Amino acid sequence: MNNPPSLPHFPRGTRPDAETAGKIYLIKNVSALRATHQVRLLALKAIEDGKKLVLKVPRACRFDRSLADLAEAMPHIIQREDLP
Repeated sequence: MNNPPSLPHFPRGTRPDAETAGKIYLIKNVSALRATHQVRLLALKAIEDGKKLVLKVPRACRFDRSLADLAEAMPHIIQREDLP
């Protein structure tokens, strides 16, 4: 039996919601946030670019243990800001 050729694998990427000279912003209007692929990729981009990753979320947003651990591991990179 002949299997169809598999599709080529393209690496997934992500784009920040905003970017300034020293910060990369990810804005989420959610009640809970995990260390998703998007968050981890933007954290790596922040490290490579010498910037900080700012997670703008509502005050009531709860960080999942995975994200809390990631933020604790790199406190100089990941920051939290409350949405107005």
